[in-house]
Amino acid sequence: MRKIILLFACMFSISAFSQIKVLKNETLVEIGKENSVGLYKKENKFTFNYQDINTSNLNTFRSFSFLDVNGDVSGLYKLVTDGFIDEPTGNVMLELPNDIIELHYEKNYGQPTVQFIQFINKNRKYVGKSQFLNKKQIDKIFGIGTTKAALYNKAPQRVNPVSNMGNTQTYVNETPATAKPAVPKKKSRK
Repeated sequence: MRKIILLFACMFSISAFSQIKVLKNETLVEIGKENSVGLYKKENKFTFNYQDINTSNLNTFRSFSFLDVNGDVSGLYKLVTDGFIDEPTGNVMLELPNDIIELHYEKNYGQPTVQFIQFINKNRKYVGKSQFLNKKQIDKIFGIGTTKAALYNKAPQRVNPVSNMGNTQTYVNETPATAKPAVPKKKSRK
């Protein structure tokens, strides 16, 4: 009987002071992925994940994250794709909360491509580079043409003037659902 009580006491003490704790599983929603580059969403935070080709170890994956505050994901997509149309003369630098990102444009086999260069923790010593991506691959990563693009593409708000008093105007934001379309007035026949 003494051994059974001792066994229960040992089992209880092990479970009471265990170091392993089960955490809540928070899932990431994949917006889009192409080869080793992907865009993921968790609540209002977007994470761009890529395989670092700047290291000799091919299993090195890096990521940078940012919040979609004012349509930043749509803005990033537009900025990247505009570089395909009108190639910038130098690298486009973006400052994120933790990192600096450069968009490096280059033509590969006559086709415009972009490479994401990440300065980790805003330090120029630690650099990560994604593979070169063309327009079709960027569209796939950002989920363009799929329903996943709706996870960050919100309809822009229209601003309509309400009154004009002197030099100041008052504006009202309208969402597309409440906005009234402009309908031309019909002329009456006489």
